[in-house]
Amino acid sequence: MQQRILGQRLKVSAIGLGCMSMSSVYGKAEDEQSIATIHRAVELGLTLLDTADAYGLGQNETVVGKAIKGIRSKVVLATKFGQVTREGKSGIDGTPENVRQACDGSLKRLGVDAIDLYYQHRVDPNVPIEETVGAMADLVKAGKVRFLGLSEASAKSIRRAHKVHPIAALQTEYSLWTREVEAEILPTCRELGIGFVPYSPLGRGFLSGVIPTRESLVAGDRRLDHPRFAAENIQRNAGLLPALKKVADAHEATPAQIAIAWLLARGPDIVPIPGTKRIERLEENLGAAGIELAAGEIKSLEAAFPVGVTAGDRYPAEHLARVGI
Repeated sequence: MQQRILGQRLKVSAIGLGCMSMSSVYGKAEDEQSIATIHRAVELGLTLLDTADAYGLGQNETVVGKAIKGIRSKVVLATKFGQVTREGKSGIDGTPENVRQACDGSLKRLGVDAIDLYYQHRVDPNVPIEETVGAMADLVKAGKVRFLGLSEASAKSIRRAHKVHPIAALQTEYSLWTREVEAEILPTCRELGIGFVPYSPLGRGFLSGVIPTRESLVAGDRRLDHPRFAAENIQRNAGLLPALKKVADAHEATPAQIAIAWLLARGPDIVPIPGTKRIERLEENLGAAGIELAAGEIKSLEAAFPVGVTAGDRYPAEHLARVGI
């Protein structure tokens, strides 16, 4: 597996593994299968595993912790804090007290002494980011965390945070159907030497071409609440897929592999983390690392997926309000 650098010093595999779907998000959790998938990922040379304390209310970190027992030295472990559920309500907590408590909780569930990359999951609009990152920096000094990251932060917040402590990576949604970061966020990261970790590089699975209708999703799948998967939008968005399939056919690849290959071609500072709990999908996704797209193919894909072409917002209103702060 090819290696890339996040920030100045954090070496990771060119493609990571997003572990969110190993919780009950896109269907029921299947712990044994998820653990087997993580083991297979490590066998194939993947090093970056991405989880969060919010996924499954801690269950996700527990599963990842079980999976890496005995192979800790082979993985770069990333997790996130800041999205909280209290008294049945979800919110954001970036207070220094929560930074410390959340880190200790994650360390315990993961069964490790230190987290390699610790992200603030969402910026807390009620707490100056300098206070949050200052507390995160204290975790680095204490040896509990190696590198710091942000997720879904605005360019202004990224700059403010980076002045307090070097930020190694920004994790934000980025794919052919979500390209808005190219205007300001990605250039800001590159100016500051911050690596970029795209989550949902397959548009929550849509770009793989295996979700042609809402009926393709099982009851309880969170995507049923997302505007882009609403009946009136999913049909329009399906019209974008033929252009992706055309390039895939030319490479004897799958649409998912081409979507990931496009991101890899965007620059050596980009490390996508497609999520899956199935070995066959994992192996398919990692196959993208061996695909080199021609300049003309990249141009045709970007023409077929211009910024703003996708029908529907990328999150329900409540969650959309939490990004870009």
